Amino acid sequence: MRLIADEKIFYRSPDPENLYCYTPWLDYGFDKRLIASFDIAGSGLKNELGPKSEKGDYGGNQMRIFVSDDSGATWRETGRLPMLHARVFAAGKCLYALGHGGKLLISKSSDNGETWSEPAVLDSEMVWHQSACGYEKIAGKIWITMEKVPYQDHWQGGDPVLMCADENSDLTKLESWKFSNLLKFEDIAPAYEAMAPAGELGYAYLESNVVFERDVTSEFYGKFLIFLRSNRCRFPDTAHVITGGEDTDGSLYLKPVSDKLFYVPFPGGGMKFQTIYDEKSKLYWLIASHSTYTTFTRADALNAEVRRFSERNRLELFYSQNCFDWSSAGVVACGESYLESRHYASLLPDGDDLLVLSRSGDKEAKNCHDTNLITLHRVRDFRSLA
Repeated sequence: MRLIADEKIFYRSPDPENLYCYTPWLDYGFDKRLIASFDIAGSGLKNELGPKSEKGDYGGNQMRIFVSDDSGATWRETGRLPMLHARVFAAGKCLYALGHGGKLLISKSSDNGETWSEPAVLDSEMVWHQSACGYEKIAGKIWITMEKVPYQDHWQGGDPVLMCADENSDLTKLESWKFSNLLKFEDIAPAYEAMAPAGELGYAYLESNVVFERDVTSEFYGKFLIFLRSNRCRFPDTAHVITGGEDTDGSLYLKPVSDKLFYVPFPGGGMKFQTIYDEKSKLYWLIASHSTYTTFTRADALNAEVRRFSERNRLELFYSQNCFDWSSAGVVACGESYLESRHYASLLPDGDDLLVLSRSGDKEAKNCHDTNLITLHRVRDFRSLA
């Protein structure tokens, strides 16, 4: 196995048994400033300074935001916000952090990430979810998804809602956003049960990525596709795909692609993944946790970490012209054991290189889900790998 990236520890939990690392994200601010963020949670969060979310992992979370003006060589913390599952992005002349704390929340920075506003509440009726997944900017608008938690008494994924706003509007205002219908897994999945991989439907979908299809040879050219993690599907390299967009009356919609397409082969589709489009290479790039154990391995033959949380220690980079036919560019990182996660990663081109921020762990981690590290990886001259 050839590793294609180096690795540096970005953040280490001071209390691995009680304070855990989640939701890494990378994006650009203005003037080539790099933005990195993640959130922390656990019983040890009470010992950390700053605001915490009302709801989250183990009660509440805290998002932390960092900036770099030297291509990631050094980083400086500039914000702590009471939210989780957040993404920071530039729109108009401001930066925004869109996440949740049960409620749908958004914070604004008018000084390129130096200071952040108290999060505004966009919605408090639904219980929200997501992770740091792919979004699109097309024709002056931002297209992004968040998700509703379908049940309050147990965990079973997140049903997507497509959101759209003009980049130059004030995105902390509810009236700046359009919201689609909620596309519930339990409503549409039974229609596809007969074609489910290995005859098993899976439990749910979640952690949705918005993709605008740019490949002129694709039957979906010019359309928005939403690729979602297939939660507990028998095949770990399978994802769900739906479609969405703006209707003729200006309203947003989400719907199945067709009555024959709901599952697609997708490397790492059973775990959280992120997609981006790189204009220079004219390719989509994907960072995902690629499984190595066989689909039909007996449960009693699996490592205990894998049996409980699925395989999370191998982080791989892929590329595609159309988001359906993926080729491997190589392994970005791999923990020495199943405990030592490299997963839930975010990726961002930085000149000729590619930066990857990973939710990671070492031998001190509580488990492969509740990890104690955020690691930063650099893939040099990444386009040459395609």
